[in-house]
Amino acid sequence: MGFEEQLERVEARFEEINRLLADPAVAADYTRMSKLAQERSSLEEVVSTYRRYREVRRQLEETRQLLQETEDPEMRELAEMELEELQGQEAQLIQELRRLLLPKDPNDERDVILEIRAGTGGEEAALFAAELLRMYTRWAERHGYQTELLNVHETGLGGIKEAILEVRGKGAYSQLKYESGVHRVQRVPATESQGRIHTSTATVAVLPEVEEVEVQIEPHDIRVDVFRSSGPGGQSVNTTDSAVRITHLPTGLVVTCQDEKSQLQNRQKALRILRSKLYEQEMRRQREELGAARRSQIGTGERSEKIRTYNFPQNRVTDHRIHRTVHRLAEVLDGDLDEFIQELAARDQAERLQAMAEAA
Repeated sequence: MGFEEQLERVEARFEEINRLLADPAVAADYTRMSKLAQERSSLEEVVSTYRRYREVRRQLEETRQLLQETEDPEMRELAEMELEELQGQEAQLIQELRRLLLPKDPNDERDVILEIRAGTGGEEAALFAAELLRMYTRWAERHGYQTELLNVHETGLGGIKEAILEVRGKGAYSQLKYESGVHRVQRVPATESQGRIHTSTATVAVLPEVEEVEVQIEPHDIRVDVFRSSGPGGQSVNTTDSAVRITHLPTGLVVTCQDEKSQLQNRQKALRILRSKLYEQEMRRQREELGAARRSQIGTGERSEKIRTYNFPQNRVTDHRIHRTVHRLAEVLDGDLDEFIQELAARDQAERLQAMAEAA
C-alpha cells in the first residue's frame, strides 16, 4: 500500500468513527463508545498532519502555477521564495507522517517487570546489581511511576543476587525496554588493597506485564514447591514454608518468590512474573519466525552483549549502542537516565523509518 493510500485510509476511518460517535445507538453502548473514542484519539494527530500536508501541497500547486503565468520579476522573486519555503514544509510533513504511520509496539503502554541479576564478579557484581535496582527505583520515582519489589535475593554485604521489580504506570515499557542487556561496572572494590580496577557485570531483563486472560497457565503445566524463606525478614517470614517456587514444565522456566509472609501472596506474585516471561518468550519466537528479529538488543530482551559501562575512576557512563558518553556517573545512578532513553528511542525510530523507506 502506498504512502498516500495509507493516509487516505486513516482519514476515512477517522471520519467513519466520527459518524459512529454521533449515532445515539453507539452512545448508549459505553464499552463500544470508549473503544471508538480511544481509536479516534490515536488517529487524530495523523489526520491533522495529513490535512496540513494536503494544504501545503495545494499551495505549492498554486505557487508553481503563478510562476508559469507571471512575467513580473518582483512577483516571480516572491513566488520563488514562497516555493522554497513550502517545499521545506512539505519535506518536514512527509517525514512527520512517516513517523506517525510507524507501527506502534503493542506493549508500549504496559507495566513492566524488571529483572536484575548479578553477573560475573562475585560480591562486587552483587553490589552493582543492588545499585542498578536503586537506579531504576529512583528513575521511576522521578517520573511518577509506582514500584513494587516482587522478589529479592540479598547477599550478606548489601548486594543482591537477583531482584524483580514491578514498575507500574502508563508507558513504562516504552521507556524501560531499552534497558535490557548486560551492564558493566569498572571500579576499585573496597576489598582491593592494591587499588586495581575490577570489571563486573549485571544483567537486566525488561518484560511487559500481561494480564491473566492474555496468557493462560494450565494447572497441569506447573509444579509448585514451597519452602522456608531465607535472608532478612520479619516475624514468620523465615519460620514458615511461605516461599514459593513455580516450575513451568513445558518450557523449564522457574520463578521463585519469598518476600511475602503469605504463601498465597508469593504464589500470586510468582504467577505474574511467569506470565510475563512466557509472553516475552512467545513474542521473541514470533519475531524470529517472521524474520523480524532486531539487529540490536533494543526491544528484544536479549542479554548477549554489554550495552552500557559505568566507569567510576573516570566518572563516566557510556552507552555502547549509541556511542554516547556522559561524565556524571552519580546522577545517572540516581536515576537520571532520560538522555540515554531519548537517544535510544530516536535511534530505534530512525532505523524503522529507514526500513519503511527501503520497503516502499
